[in-house]
Amino acid sequence: MSARTKARKRALDMLFQADVMHTSVMDVVAAEAKRAVGEPDRVASWLYAREIVDGVNDHREEIDELIASYAQGWTIERMPNVDRAILRIASWEMLHNPEVPAAVAINEAVALAKEYSTDDSSRFVNGVLGKIAEHAGA
Repeated sequence: MSARTKARKRALDMLFQADVMHTSVMDVVAAEAKRAVGEPDRVASWLYAREIVDGVNDHREEIDELIASYAQGWTIERMPNVDRAILRIASWEMLHNPEVPAAVAINEAVALAKEYSTDDSSRFVNGVLGKIAEHAGA
């Protein structure tokens, strides 16, 4: 498993935790940073996970507006927490990280949805992200 795939899982964990616990993303990141100090073999995944979470946090309004506009029949609040976090991660990568091709961001997001959510969620995530990729011109 690549360092970026591991980083996406870590970012998913942090965003999901903040969402479920109704706490600040930055508080969750600070706690994870303390834990990461004791895990030098996971530095590469930690750095990218932090970049993702910071990026999602910095661009949350824009990302959520796009997700909401393409998630027909679903509001951001009504989506399962894990699906919402996955969509935010992949949207940030497509919109704000030119190093990640849209197809990679979508494939990684669909894989996360299959692993942590339902089969229906993976199709939903794929559809919404496909529309966001078109919007982004990717």
